[in-house]
Amino acid sequence: MRCLVTGATGYLGGRLVPRLLAEGHRVRCLVRSPEKLRDVPWAADVEIVRGDVLGDLDEAMRDIEVVHYLVHSLHSKDFADADRKAAENTARAAERVGVHRIVYLGGLHPAGDLSPHLASRKEVGEVFLRSSVPAVVLQAAVIIGSGSASFEMLRYLTERLPVMVTPRWVHNRIQPIAVRDVLRYLVGATTVDANRTFDIGGPDALTYLEMIQRYALVAGLRKRLVLPVPLLTPHLSAYWVFLVTPVAGSMAGALIESLIHEVVCRERDVEKVLPGENLGYDEAVEFALAQVRDAAGRSLVGHVGAGRAGWSAAD
Repeated sequence: MRCLVTGATGYLGGRLVPRLLAEGHRVRCLVRSPEKLRDVPWAADVEIVRGDVLGDLDEAMRDIEVVHYLVHSLHSKDFADADRKAAENTARAAERVGVHRIVYLGGLHPAGDLSPHLASRKEVGEVFLRSSVPAVVLQAAVIIGSGSASFEMLRYLTERLPVMVTPRWVHNRIQPIAVRDVLRYLVGATTVDANRTFDIGGPDALTYLEMIQRYALVAGLRKRLVLPVPLLTPHLSAYWVFLVTPVAGSMAGALIESLIHEVVCRERDVEKVLPGENLGYDEAVEFALAQVRDAAGRSLVGHVGAGRAGWSAAD
């Protein structure tokens, strides 16, 4: 397949491209700053074009069969409006050019009212599903992998705070998924003939408190003392996360607001079209920590501070 990857400089996009290449797909990357891909190992194996999902996309989509849409605007104040316009622009261009399929990674969400972040992810998915181009919309909750914003927030909170006060959302259930399995689904969706959403998640549905305690166990830390405070608002929680972790304030706020919901898979139809065994939470954390330590070791050898090893601001 001839694939266009948007967001190739981001956390997932940069990991998806080499996996698509390994499966024999031809890849074109749409990026606003091509120089950011200059030193990646696979740069010579892809076509890199300068562009923006809010601009003219016809030439970038020329001869493309599948568009992998992996961009969002969480760092901007009006991210929901920007993301809606970008999705509509992408869908219209895909219709004009004759793209065969759009693959989008959205957010796992319950029914009813949603946080602005999850509502925006849901809206973008609906934009693609309404277009005349078939769309596979994968919906994931917390992604466990070195560099994932959600994982880095969990990691820093657990490692830096043996005692922490937390809001009531720590008792909400979440169905995390290893980044390895997210990438497997994104690659597999390239050839899935469907126009629908698929919930994706690992085998474990845990509260955020359980995720903290099990992370501590896997990392060889003492059990964390967690003191829930019912009146701790999402805004105050986001400020606290910003102080303790490397997650940007705007993104921390969006992630915290999303955690007020229980996000577990309501269907597992993806297993029928893309079968495979997903990593459990503990094993996913082990893999992520191994990457963190490896990155820290390389940083130390290169005389670069390793305090934020594995973090990618593009996520």
